[in-house]
Amino acid sequence: MTRAWFLAGVLACVSLAAPAVAKKPFDIWALQRVARISDPQLSPDGATLVFVVEKVLLSENAKRKHIYAVSVEGGPERQLTFEGKSNTRPRWSPDSSRIAFVSDRGGSSQIWMMDADGDSQRQAADLPTEASGVKFFPGGQRLLLVSRVFAECGANMECNERRLSERRDNPVEARAYDDLLYRHWDEWDDGRVGHLLTADLDSGALTDLTPGAFDVPPFSLGGPDAYDIAPDGLEVCFAAIAGGMPAVTTNIGLFVANVEAATATALTVEPGAETSPVYSPDGRYLAYRAQLRPGYEADRYRLMLLDRTTGELASLTENLDRWVEEIAWSPDSSRLFFTAEDRGRAPIFTVSAQGGGMRPVVFGDAHHGDVQLTPDGRSLIYSVHSTSHPVTLFRGFSSGGPAVQLTHLNDELMAEHELGEIEEITYESADGTPISGFLVKPPQFDFERKYPLLLLVHGGPQGAWGEAWSYRWNPQVFASAGFVVLMPNPRGSTGYGQTLIDAVNGDWGGRAYEDIMSGVDYVVRRPYVDSEKMVAAGASYGGYMINWMLGHTTRFRAFVSHAGVYDLRSMFGATEELWFPIWEFNGTPWENPEMYERWSPSRFVAEFQTPTLVVHGEKDYRVPVTEGMQLFTALQLREVPSRFLHFPDEGHWILKPRNSVLWYETVTDWLKKWIDNPHTPSQPPTYQRPELSSGEPAERPAEAAEPVGLEQPRPSPIQR
Repeated sequence: MTRAWFLAGVLACVSLAAPAVAKKPFDIWALQRVARISDPQLSPDGATLVFVVEKVLLSENAKRKHIYAVSVEGGPERQLTFEGKSNTRPRWSPDSSRIAFVSDRGGSSQIWMMDADGDSQRQAADLPTEASGVKFFPGGQRLLLVSRVFAECGANMECNERRLSERRDNPVEARAYDDLLYRHWDEWDDGRVGHLLTADLDSGALTDLTPGAFDVPPFSLGGPDAYDIAPDGLEVCFAAIAGGMPAVTTNIGLFVANVEAATATALTVEPGAETSPVYSPDGRYLAYRAQLRPGYEADRYRLMLLDRTTGELASLTENLDRWVEEIAWSPDSSRLFFTAEDRGRAPIFTVSAQGGGMRPVVFGDAHHGDVQLTPDGRSLIYSVHSTSHPVTLFRGFSSGGPAVQLTHLNDELMAEHELGEIEEITYESADGTPISGFLVKPPQFDFERKYPLLLLVHGGPQGAWGEAWSYRWNPQVFASAGFVVLMPNPRGSTGYGQTLIDAVNGDWGGRAYEDIMSGVDYVVRRPYVDSEKMVAAGASYGGYMINWMLGHTTRFRAFVSHAGVYDLRSMFGATEELWFPIWEFNGTPWENPEMYERWSPSRFVAEFQTPTLVVHGEKDYRVPVTEGMQLFTALQLREVPSRFLHFPDEGHWILKPRNSVLWYETVTDWLKKWIDNPHTPSQPPTYQRPELSSGEPAERPAEAAEPVGLEQPRPSPIQR
């Protein structure tokens, strides 16, 4: 029964990408034509699905986001919004008659409303501080929204407007800060915090539910929504920093705001992180995700269940050594559905609210998400994407039978192009540890030919390659350029258990490097891989690994280092989320200088010989642009062929359409150039590949050795 739920959906995706005569390779131009589907929302009556579609307009160097709708019975998609550049976050009223959404059509981000069929579009709120994150309260006459306000002003919009006006009228653009974090990802802190406000649709009155220093969602929090409304509408549960300096703590806790009193109290007091609260439909339970080890953002996310009546707390996934991601309830509050990454895929699991065994209900060679159940509990709405197909929405049935593909926006595009075959591989690292990864072959693959090998190193290091669609590092685009693409998942990779994730802590260039190189050794034994024509590329931690490889191997003809860490000490002083290096390297550079020195690629500059393209965004505050500048300077002074591709208007990722095209073209051209014209270094290397496979990992705090169970005492917050 449950197997049919999945198979029909994935087989439909596979059929769309099946090879055919005279199909075109899937290149960067095809990638820009993909309709990017996100945020599907099922109407409370179970009849209609609304979702966001983002399309690229290369002529304008812009993207447009609009809201579409489709019947859950199937049929054509209907575009509901047409004005503005960004229309997002569609949320249904309880009676399914209206849709609230966020639009910039008036020049700023505000809450708008429309009828279920898209008619009568009108603005529902006009805040000088703008608005996002909208949800309906039960009853449908009040909205919950997020607005970044000045803490001392709260919901007083006259006060907020006065503060904003003073800033706009001041010719001085200097900033002054007294604490950390003062910038994050690609934005500087502007002195405001995210507050949860209620807006009465009749009177327009605003109420601040999170007064004071609360920042919702927390500056550091990613993933699903950080707040939810109780079914009776009397309280809102939200996640916020529970204590400590934001730059060095992962202590995010859950709080409850009394809607009528507009006061908030702590619900959880653990030193780890509790996020993504979701009330059961009957209001009895609160489900959420929790990490137990404080200071460690890559700890395992468990599915927790709090009985609001008895106060009893349980971990429903204690025996599942995987990260819980999205959470959804069955309509009768008896079961939970959740996604969890597993070996490069993301199945949908279910577990009883009473605990017990977990089982997958939707699974296979793809990533699944956006899980929602129809009111009768007999149908499951979900999204599917894989290496071979972008996000598509499906409806599956608990009774079995073929699933219904609900969206077809990319069918014609994908039918025009041939994609490369993806293969999962498993091999042994130098110390015998089994490592997995994926191999993507070029379209029209010929076993009798020899192809150059492109090694891609993922970021994180707590990340993974898998059966997932990507717009920034799409392996199909690189395979269509003529490469066999190797995507290994070395130590530190997610989806293979917490022990493998923890194994990269304090050992960034050690066993993970051996895992990657062992994967190269494994693949080059295949007759169609040309071992003399190998190149490698990576971003963030992947860029770090490229920089590390620069000083440790000359097997590759060219490298691409995107947003790569070059010097760990200088990186520490300029990055924003300091809990990350503090955990990874067991302290600050002045507390543990040996580890920062040991694993810094800058230490091995004398061995750099491989032609390298350095790519960095000026607004990258995670890995500051000076890391790329230092690397390029070292390469130039070493007289190593190198190029610095600098994006003044981008951050950690290259997102603007024409910038993305330039990025793909520059990266591909650089790799092909050195494949065809190998560089001959003026001096032979002196540094040999390190013997690390039999060594012990770098020393870690005792609590990081194994996943922590609920029965074990929690470590105290980091004291540095």
